[in-house]
Amino acid sequence: MPQPIPYLAFDGTCAEAMAFYAEALGGTLERVLRAADSPMAEHFKDHPEAVVHARLRLPGDGLLMAGDAGPMPYEGIKGVSITLNYDTVAAAEQAFAALAARATVVMPLQATFWARAWGMLNDHYGTPWIINGELLPD
Repeated sequence: MPQPIPYLAFDGTCAEAMAFYAEALGGTLERVLRAADSPMAEHFKDHPEAVVHARLRLPGDGLLMAGDAGPMPYEGIKGVSITLNYDTVAAAEQAFAALAARATVVMPLQATFWARAWGMLNDHYGTPWIINGELLPD
């Protein structure tokens, strides 16, 4: 079965956000394609620096993709959170702390009935995150 890959939309901050996620999560930013360098350049004349596609490879071979909304109206991220599950509480704590820079912490990292550590935050780019550390057996 294919793995779902989050594809985030930003209002002109995609390149900055993806660079932040690469650093915060220990990933590798594999691609940042600007509108001016794409086959769609003519549709982005007013936004040549907009990112039409970015790909971040996360540790463990996960992916996060994104782009700027460009000519489409940007309404923010609604109704979804990006969840990261870590094998250890220490790894979850590290990711949570890195993402929490300038973020709104919704629920501090704490123990819960499904994981030894769990927390929620909305980062300064508007992306909602859920971080789990050491999931407990069902």
